[in-house]
Amino acid sequence: MKPSIPKGTRDFSPTEVANRTYIINTIKAVFENFGFQPIETPSFENSSTLMGKYGEEGDRLIFKILNSGDYLEKADAQFLANRNSNLLTSQISEKALRYDLTVPFARYVVQHQNDITFPFKRYQIQPVWRADRPQKGRFREFYQCDADVVGSDSLWQEVEFIQLYDAVFTKLGLQGTTIKINNRKILSGIAEVIGASDKLIDFTVALDKLDKIGKEGVENEMLSKGINKVAIEKAQPLFYFSGDNLQKLSALQALLASSIEGKKGVDELRFIIENTQELGLQTANLEIDVTLARGLNYYTGAIFEVAAPKTVSMGSIGGGGRYDDLTGIFGLKDVSGVGISFGLDRIYLVLEELNLFQKVALPKPTVLFVNLGATEALYSLKAINLLRAKNIKAELYPEAAKMKKQFNYADKREIPFVVIVGSEEVQQQTYTVKNMVSGEQKMLNLSELFDAVENK
Repeated sequence: MKPSIPKGTRDFSPTEVANRTYIINTIKAVFENFGFQPIETPSFENSSTLMGKYGEEGDRLIFKILNSGDYLEKADAQFLANRNSNLLTSQISEKALRYDLTVPFARYVVQHQNDITFPFKRYQIQPVWRADRPQKGRFREFYQCDADVVGSDSLWQEVEFIQLYDAVFTKLGLQGTTIKINNRKILSGIAEVIGASDKLIDFTVALDKLDKIGKEGVENEMLSKGINKVAIEKAQPLFYFSGDNLQKLSALQALLASSIEGKKGVDELRFIIENTQELGLQTANLEIDVTLARGLNYYTGAIFEVAAPKTVSMGSIGGGGRYDDLTGIFGLKDVSGVGISFGLDRIYLVLEELNLFQKVALPKPTVLFVNLGATEALYSLKAINLLRAKNIKAELYPEAAKMKKQFNYADKREIPFVVIVGSEEVQQQTYTVKNMVSGEQKMLNLSELFDAVENK
């Protein structure tokens, strides 16, 4: 059998790891510049923590972990005989890989509430897993880079998150991203005025797919979910919404005049839009998108989604929103929060397609000592220990080999200095140092060797 990896996962070469680290470090630096602190949570959670938090579609994409040992021993025989997978799953699987970082974060806040200073600003950069169908930019294992604020219902947090998105993408050289924004109160208001309040989740999930399946596809999905033709007809203006942000706000104000909830959403959106315009953005665009719903059940206010520059065919590269009571699902009521996420893997693909990665210097030693035998190797390692103590990266070629082979190794790894130690050097307590760039070669004592390679 040929070795392989599961679909939707990837290996990363040294260059790819370096490029990913560059993106992570850029995001991390901006997070910390905005006052966020890092946390980490386990790769897997209790199933009860995750299930029921992402809607019906999300729950199907959670990777379940089989109980250890004979996991069928305690399974109900009737469930097995009937092949009732839904009821059987809860008996054979008590844990699951995390689907995102937000729900585990809510669990963390509740569990550690006595140790947290509120408002709590945290960031988290870790992998998540989804049993999705792999395609370009969609993987089963991928990293999320999240920032959240809990314990504050101030809309200034939403304004700051828009600035944070803008700051990260500007630092990455990714100009022309579009930060799409909507508000779940607006969607609730629309559902109310068209007479489909009892189908709010079905309505928003279908509407969110407009850019993927088109107007006709959305209408058919709404019909299949029990939303009547009259309600769908009243929702038609949403499919053709146009104009700048202020014009869209005015149109929404008129559309939602009879909905208290809807008008509140418009007022929140207006606050965010107007203050962001006053502060200005560096390279990103901010755009109201009334079809933006994001199928997750926990958003209650602003909703964000970031689109790559229009020259790149890619799904969203970031998203998030406001949740008024996410921690309530774990027993801590009335703790409002708002958060955003960066899609590291998609951002990587976008930067790669636009040739925005600079050549990355891979980790390598500054000095390579050739290996000419046991006596010479021991003498070299004593010098290597002293070089490393001065934070100068140094390496001994692991085995005695022909000089040509060892020099070829130094060339391929672009190591700037090679030190040759033979019996004469050992006897004289010196080192022959070759500069691999200039070709210059000198015999130096230990102090001179330090001076020659330090800060190079």
